[in-house]
Amino acid sequence: MKPMIPSDATSKALSNADSAREDLSLHDEILTRLRDHIVEGNIPDGSRVPERQLCEMLKISRTPLREALKVLASEGLVELLPNRGARVKQLSEHDLGELFDVMGGLEGLAGRLACERITDAEIAEIERLHYEMYGFYLHRDMHGYFHVNQLIHQKIVEASRNATLQSSYANLAGRIRRIRYSANFARKRERWGEAMREHETILDALRRRAGSELSDILFAHLRNKRTAAVEHLAAGAVAAPEPV
Repeated sequence: MKPMIPSDATSKALSNADSAREDLSLHDEILTRLRDHIVEGNIPDGSRVPERQLCEMLKISRTPLREALKVLASEGLVELLPNRGARVKQLSEHDLGELFDVMGGLEGLAGRLACERITDAEIAEIERLHYEMYGFYLHRDMHGYFHVNQLIHQKIVEASRNATLQSSYANLAGRIRRIRYSANFARKRERWGEAMREHETILDALRRRAGSELSDILFAHLRNKRTAAVEHLAAGAVAAPEPV
């Protein structure tokens, strides 16, 4: 039997594969940081994306930044301008109403289907995330809270086991991610506390696999979020303040 000694070609291929994984990891890191920076309101709605400033902040050249911006454009967070960079997408009150209603319908359907198909292990994972989110809420950590909050909604959608629903949800989620984040600041503590209580009822219905009830709760949850988002938009808030 011949010894398994990698040839030069094999070694080169392995090296190229490692390099590709590193590039992908770097791309994902840049994308995540840039997405968070925009979602958290650091660039006002409708404003141009300051490429030079972001390159300095992320310690990258303009090429990987622009690649990341293309992804965020596909998610609906920014819009690309021909030969003029990109700007943060600005949504009107009408746009918000339509988007939140559709998202509420999708999440409501996802909740109903999830109650039919979710496993005990998946419920346990969502429960773990819920208490992690509650910890962020108690510490007034909006960044951590929002990240876990979105994971919970995503897990429920995934538990629907419906690929078409998941694809539709993903296509719309990015478009309202920024305003969904800032809506937590509308009426400050009042809205944030309401959202936390709504998540308690979401978890309770999911545990009981009460599909119709969970569907109604999720739709109402998105409606309440829409109301808060419109209030925030009307108030002219262009950057999220620190939670108090």
